[in-house]
Amino acid sequence: MKKQIPIIALHKVCKSFPLAIGGEQQVLFDVSFTVNSSEFVAIMGPSGSGKSTCMNIVGALDSATSGTYELYGKDITTMTNDELATVRNEYIGFVFQNFNLLAKRNILDNVMLPLMYRGWVMDDRIRRAREMLKLVGLEKFETYLPTQLSGGMKQRVAIARALAGNPKLILADEPTGALDSKMGNEILHFFKKLNKDMGITIIMITHEFEIAKYADRIIHVYDGRIVFDGPVPANENVLLKAEKGHKK
Repeated sequence: MKKQIPIIALHKVCKSFPLAIGGEQQVLFDVSFTVNSSEFVAIMGPSGSGKSTCMNIVGALDSATSGTYELYGKDITTMTNDELATVRNEYIGFVFQNFNLLAKRNILDNVMLPLMYRGWVMDDRIRRAREMLKLVGLEKFETYLPTQLSGGMKQRVAIARALAGNPKLILADEPTGALDSKMGNEILHFFKKLNKDMGITIIMITHEFEIAKYADRIIHVYDGRIVFDGPVPANENVLLKAEKGHKK
């Protein structure tokens, strides 16, 4: 049996934010979980549950108030903002709900962007970006601006950009939130293909069970705590029951 390699390990992570009136508000409480290589995990929860805060910590966009976070076996909990920026660029590919594409640059330039920050020379950037556009089926659109593309095409550009730096981990934040159901399903099937065929670890943030079902495992966050962590259940009632159990 192939040994699982932990990519992410959170241990008793807490997060608090200062309040304008003084004091602080705690939004994550003793969050602990690991994600192994080649897993497809959905972090799910209702609005205000803490899942976005959890995503920001996992994505090295924010730091925990207490607890530890190890990425590829390295504790990044106390890294500086500059060090976290390096971690994001080298290890994580991001796919956001609203695509985050540069409107005035063509899609080839958009896909090349993370490679510029890595210091790749122009010829290598172009070659790699074209490879990724071909992978997502957009090789004939490299000169198009994002405004000339459909929502589903924009998200595929965002996926190509996320893949350009050859990350082993993709963090997708509500990746179908700005798409209709047909386009959304196409993107989710593509994530599934990336996970199964290329072994890319995917963590997807969502508040919808129908979307979370595309993953192999759900981590359900409620009131800042993990109330369920396991294989995708047969129906959402299992998760709702876990929420009720937490309230007691």
